[in-house]
Amino acid sequence: MSRVAKNPVNLPSDVEFKLDGTLLSIKGPKGNLSMSVHPSVGLAMEDQVVTVTPSNEEKSNRALAGTMRALVNNMVVGVSEGFEKKLTIIGVGYRANVQGSKLNLSLGFSHPVVYEIPAEVTIEAPTQTQLVIKGADKQIVGQVAADIRAYRPPEPYKGKGVRYSDEHVVRKQAKKK
Repeated sequence: MSRVAKNPVNLPSDVEFKLDGTLLSIKGPKGNLSMSVHPSVGLAMEDQVVTVTPSNEEKSNRALAGTMRALVNNMVVGVSEGFEKKLTIIGVGYRANVQGSKLNLSLGFSHPVVYEIPAEVTIEAPTQTQLVIKGADKQIVGQVAADIRAYRPPEPYKGKGVRYSDEHVVRKQAKKK
């Protein structure tokens, strides 16, 4: 069995776990998430602990059990604590501000970039050069951060662009004479 799948998922007291056939729904203070469980994986809950087991010992089923355990754990953490990604905008005149359900970005183009914020995510701009993306679904939070970063990824010479706050950009040396 996968080593990841051997670890049980502990449910906090304020999280509801519900399994209807292959549809798993988890409800907590930060929201509710649902997902369909692969048929070759079994889920069981006892005493606020969820265990994931493969239906048989085939290699692909053991791998799927590890994947499903990681997805269930991400759902539990998302509905209880939530996920967040921080972006930093670096460059002269580069800035961002949130207006309702739209994110306005000035990234050195001849036009402003307007990003429509999905309903599952909230974006805050504590300063004009910082963004904080929060949500319950880890995949959606990461995808929104990647979409915003893709408008102007950091370039290697001056480091200008949108980057994750913990990202290190390797700088190249400028042209020598």
